[in-house]
Amino acid sequence: MDTSRVLIVDDDLTVSSVVSAYLRRAGIDSRTVSDGSTAERAWQEWKPHLVVLDVMLPGISGLELLRRRRADADHTLVVVLSARGDEDHRIEGFEVGADDYVAKPFSPRELVLRISGLLRRDDRMRSPAGLPPELRAGPLFIDTAARSVRLRGEAVPLTTREYDLLVFLAAHAGQTFGKRELLRRVWGWDYGDNSTVFVHIRRVREKIELDPSDPRMVLTVRGVGYRFATPDEIDVPDVPV
Repeated sequence: MDTSRVLIVDDDLTVSSVVSAYLRRAGIDSRTVSDGSTAERAWQEWKPHLVVLDVMLPGISGLELLRRRRADADHTLVVVLSARGDEDHRIEGFEVGADDYVAKPFSPRELVLRISGLLRRDDRMRSPAGLPPELRAGPLFIDTAARSVRLRGEAVPLTTREYDLLVFLAAHAGQTFGKRELLRRVWGWDYGDNSTVFVHIRRVREKIELDPSDPRMVLTVRGVGYRFATPDEIDVPDVPV
């Protein structure tokens, strides 16, 4: 991709300036804003590849801003920053649509490594190598060239990371992957929070399963991880697409 653009949204100017300096050293362009309303305008007008988003902001909170953008089908990568790093708050961030969650205080170097990893992974996934042009599983149809998913002929609105996770699992139907391996293979991280895998699996199921509490496509292998059902295991109604 062209030079990556990162929007930093934090009302702590010291945090913004330090993160911006580290990004500049990594060859990444950045802009900083300090409140939710300004961030919303900059997000729409500048079209960053990734947003570093603090939770506590003047005006619109970071999570509310993220809810609005995801509701508008905005799939921009988002790293949430928060002074609260307990599991409940991390899961809340992932459920709203964050791609990563970093608790304060944090290492600017580690944050930039995570940002760079997300940007590289996103760039690779937009030009996938080795994937068939189409994937079919019962009523599910995936067009990997167009990065689109249809279920019984209807478009399925997936975030970037939900799509990446679904395609990876569907392309390896029958194989089981643990959470750490999915973090590495789908997110491109050798470290990270397993909560994001759990939340993204749940969100994918909510969008493609007839009964998310009794999934027939994205299956849990207890004590191990997750796998996508093989064609002969999928017994949900199918229609032409």
